[in-house]
Amino acid sequence: MQQLIAQRQRAGFVGRGAERAAFRANFDTPPEDERHRFLFHVHGNAGVGKTFLLRELEQVARERGALTAYVDDGVGSLPEAMEAISRQFAAQGRRFKELDRLLATYRERRHEAEQAAVVAELPAEPEGPSASSTTMVRAGVVALGLVPGIGAFAGALDTGQLAQATDRLRADVGARFRSHEDARLVLAPEDALTPVLLDELSQAASAAPWIVLFLDTYERTGRFLDGWLHRVMTTDRYGALPATTVVVTAGQLPFDTARWGGFGDFMTDLPLGPFTEPEARDLLAGRGVVAEPVVREVLRLTAGLPVLVSTLAESRPTDPADVGDPSATAVERFLKWEADPVRRSVALACALPRRLDADVFRAVVDRPDNELDVLYAWLRELPFVGERSGRVGYHDVVRAPMLRLQRHESPRSWAARQQALASVFGQWRTEAERGRDREERWADEGWRELRLAELYHLLCAGVSAALSSVLGDVVDACEQGASVAGRWARVLVEAGRDTETRAVADWGRQLTEALGGGGTAAALELLLRRTGFGVDVETVFNGPVFNGPVFNGDAAAAQFVWRTTPDEQPEGLPRGLPQPVPVPAPSQPRTPPAGSGLPRRRDVGEDRPADHGWSVTLDPAVAARAYRTRALAHDLAGDQLAAVADLDRALELTPDDPRGLALRGEYHRVLERYDEAIRDLDRALGLNPADAFAAASRGATRLSRHQFDEALADLDRAVELKPDYPWALVRRARVHRAHGDPDRQLADLDRAVAADPDWAWVRCERGDALRGAGRDAEALADYDHALALEPGYDSARASRGASLANLGRHEEALAELDQVLERRPSYTWAMDQRAAVLRRLEGDTGR
Repeated sequence: MQQLIAQRQRAGFVGRGAERAAFRANFDTPPEDERHRFLFHVHGNAGVGKTFLLRELEQVARERGALTAYVDDGVGSLPEAMEAISRQFAAQGRRFKELDRLLATYRERRHEAEQAAVVAELPAEPEGPSASSTTMVRAGVVALGLVPGIGAFAGALDTGQLAQATDRLRADVGARFRSHEDARLVLAPEDALTPVLLDELSQAASAAPWIVLFLDTYERTGRFLDGWLHRVMTTDRYGALPATTVVVTAGQLPFDTARWGGFGDFMTDLPLGPFTEPEARDLLAGRGVVAEPVVREVLRLTAGLPVLVSTLAESRPTDPADVGDPSATAVERFLKWEADPVRRSVALACALPRRLDADVFRAVVDRPDNELDVLYAWLRELPFVGERSGRVGYHDVVRAPMLRLQRHESPRSWAARQQALASVFGQWRTEAERGRDREERWADEGWRELRLAELYHLLCAGVSAALSSVLGDVVDACEQGASVAGRWARVLVEAGRDTETRAVADWGRQLTEALGGGGTAAALELLLRRTGFGVDVETVFNGPVFNGPVFNGDAAAAQFVWRTTPDEQPEGLPRGLPQPVPVPAPSQPRTPPAGSGLPRRRDVGEDRPADHGWSVTLDPAVAARAYRTRALAHDLAGDQLAAVADLDRALELTPDDPRGLALRGEYHRVLERYDEAIRDLDRALGLNPADAFAAASRGATRLSRHQFDEALADLDRAVELKPDYPWALVRRARVHRAHGDPDRQLADLDRAVAADPDWAWVRCERGDALRGAGRDAEALADYDHALALEPGYDSARASRGASLANLGRHEEALAELDQVLERRPSYTWAMDQRAAVLRRLEGDTGR
């Protein structure tokens, strides 16, 4: 029966091809070859198929004629492991007679020692042994390794008591046995038994090409086998181990690098993760599960964990509804060795946060203070808990079923605990932002991390405003760049996945794709389109809903209503969230009411997103900030026309926004629309006279119109408001140049370089000023610095060519100018400089 079962299991084995190939190839490499490996360590979370792989590798070894033995947590001590090895070798026709004899003696003498120890501690009184004396006996027995296990009783005594009990029992054992060998066998079984085992293995090696020992569940057996194995394999303390011996260990943890780190050249590390999708599909197909909807559901619920895929495949489901939730099975495997209900509950509770530190742990775990440090230390040692920079987190394959189990077993408790965690992170976030403006807190990584944690738990709790809060934050995150915005997208993906809420996950996925494909501009386009701004807004204003009793023409209330019917509402929508309002198509299109603050244009046709999702209620000011942020992205891409269009929309929503007006004024300046620029910048400064950016931009606009005195006044004001403002300092330096004041020009440029030494434009500006003052050697240093920062900076390279020519280095100058004109053939100034260099070369040669 066992053989038939093993054959069936092996016939259904899929995946792990690379691991099997590496192990099989090792038998083709002689031990003397440096490529040969004596030790393989398989490791990974519970349920990834370590035991199945070991059994498969055992069959591979036997096919090569190897004698094999397999040891798992069924043994509790080194002598028991040796017994298991001897018994299995005997079943393969190779008896270890001397080891068996010595093990039998060991069992007898150990039993005698245990009995003697108990009798020695029994008091003469009829009341029986006291609790303290019994504990002392047990502690001493455990400390000497006379019983298998880790030593549960040892923790009941302090170090002094334990040492006292151990010394006392050693003396009793030594006095009891006349034979020194018997006493040594009981007190130091490793030293007595290991040389005999190695002799037996050496004899066996003369009759078999290979000996392979498989040590499974190493997270438990390694506690008493790992040190012994290291001594046996890397020292000659007990004798010689046959070179044809291969050891395969398997456990949840990687090898202890402190012990094994120096021996990587004879080890192979085999980390196991979940099945890839093709591997999982192969396993399902082998069990007859091929219907695509069923396969997708199995993949979603199992995350590719082999034991769960196999478990669900056993029932051969034909419909997604038939696929059971394997979360309880998965959690039971992860916590298999933990019987303490308190610790099990702590492990489950600590799966709720995405990451943990000691403070978060205390917020999660409701236990007395005197237990918390011990419990946190225990948690950090769990095989599925990783640590980095003082923070710990569960492996995803473990955390997902733990979350699903808690959410399904008690939805109300789940929501309450998520809400409580959101409140904790919200309190810490509030403390972190106290006394800081929006820009300061968004620049702080610690604040961002707290905000993300708060939003994640609000989404998991199903709080109705959470999605709107995240999307509102996306706008601010985009100002920090695509990488920061990507973290807000990921929190939507994670919360949507962990709560199985498709609408939330879809938002995260689409934002991630937008950021990856078009940066922050694309993400903001998606956000504005899906929340109603700039997309078919006439639908809202032409329908009866907007003009009916629900909104009564109130644009502020209607502007973010999502276009869907209740029947189209996505599955998994948390309870308590606002229901989408159906909005019929307009019969006769018209524009939004005047003064509504909504965009009047319709600029999306066939690419309108699918009408699904839940209601999103962003504040108009947030939408305005989104347009403004996208305008900045367009500006970085060199598209000031698109930037102005976005700012037009933003200012329709918030007409008196000084920041939006200042930005639009600046983009008008770049586009040489000086009248429009002055108009916007005047309004911006009227609303906020302390805006250094608006003052500097108006000064630069007046400079372009040759209004030098007015420009100088504006730029003086900008520098007064912000003394280390390099852009304003460079513009003021240009005014000084126009006034014929090179000393003030260079003074401002020196200040600009000091304020931002690695801005290539500033370096180039000072280089030009130095070149104009005849200080070409100094100018070259600035040009070189600018080009090191931006090698494609054509203006700096052309200017460098001019300075080289002034220094008489004509060939170098010509090379620089040729390089620029090759990229920009119509660069007139560079052409003039090149012509001048050629004339000098002609004069030097007399041509």
